[in-house]
Amino acid sequence: MTDSDRLYGLFDRYYLPVYRPRRIVLERGQGSRVWDRDGREYIDFGAGIAVNALGHAHPALIEALTAQAGRLWHTSNVFITEPPLRLAEALVDASGFAQRVYLCNSGAEANEAAIKLARKWATSQGRVPERRVILTFEGSFHGRTLAAVTATAQPKYHEGFEPLPPGFRYSAFNDLAAAEAAMAAGDVCAVLVEPVQGEGGVTPAQEAFLAGLRALCDRHGALLMFDEIQCGMARTGHLFAWHGYGVKPDVVTLAKALGSGFPIGAMLVGDAASEVMQFGAHGTTFGGNPLAAAVAGAALRELSSPAIAANVARQGQALRDGLAALDDELALFVDIRGRGLMLGAQLRDTYAGKAGEILDRCIGQGLLLLQAGPDVLRFVPALNITDADVAEGLDRLREALRGFVHG
Repeated sequence: MTDSDRLYGLFDRYYLPVYRPRRIVLERGQGSRVWDRDGREYIDFGAGIAVNALGHAHPALIEALTAQAGRLWHTSNVFITEPPLRLAEALVDASGFAQRVYLCNSGAEANEAAIKLARKWATSQGRVPERRVILTFEGSFHGRTLAAVTATAQPKYHEGFEPLPPGFRYSAFNDLAAAEAAMAAGDVCAVLVEPVQGEGGVTPAQEAFLAGLRALCDRHGALLMFDEIQCGMARTGHLFAWHGYGVKPDVVTLAKALGSGFPIGAMLVGDAASEVMQFGAHGTTFGGNPLAAAVAGAALRELSSPAIAANVARQGQALRDGLAALDDELALFVDIRGRGLMLGAQLRDTYAGKAGEILDRCIGQGLLLLQAGPDVLRFVPALNITDADVAEGLDRLREALRGFVHG
């Protein structure tokens, strides 16, 4: 029995079986490459589900983490430390809309905070509970906690967890008329939407759709809340995804790339609701601890650079061109969509439901890739990925897809 086999046994024996990882044991990474316990090398086109935005072992992040680790790890929010305050200041300055920040530990927690904020804000407006509905959209994904999973308008995530919390309504994504009808009763206090849906298939919102939601929220006195947990922090080519749309939100939630591998989440709040959550209304033991905040501060500085924006544009186009060439050769995709380095390639009907099989073949060729549902290959590599890694990754993908098509 190999050492990897022993670790598989530990996984099978001790983990709650809510995950089904591929049978490799990753051990170290550098940039956009990782190595497993048996010494095999992989190009990483998944970046820990859009988390490792600066790749693996980035020197600025290592420096920030180790320097803070030698000073102070945790105090709770009963006391003040400098790193989270500096991070909050930087996020407000970079956001273009926010006045205040709430720091937490994950994207689900950030969305929970946004849901609570919306309800608290509606209460402050004199709305009775029946008029505190939150509107979300089919294909969305907002997290796995009970309120966040209820906000997620995909029934497969709800099954077995009923009764779900009340006060949520769903509408068709990119359908402004449907959203208008869903808000017609005047009982919606907030709209929560991903500018680019991630788990739902890597589907960008249309510009007119987001602009129309802004107008509907203004008309009905509702908050517009953008879930940028996957699409934010420079992934679309703009530091905040909404910067590329020009539609200003009232709330933005962040996580994933904000810590670039270290767990952290954030909720940014604009003028309309920045004073609603007063002392005791919400909290977290670990949120914004000095270690997480120091790493996130370093990540934010790196991700804000013009070099990252330029690389996202260049490599996003290179991936699009490479995928189009593969489609010309193998006739695999019905659509290649997304923004920046958040791309989805939807399989043709002939190959519907086969995304997982393709990912297995990619592992065999030394490529880590993700899916977004059973029919979409998801490309969310590090934002500083090199020309060489993109080119070689596409070569490995080609070999995997040839084996998939031709057997």
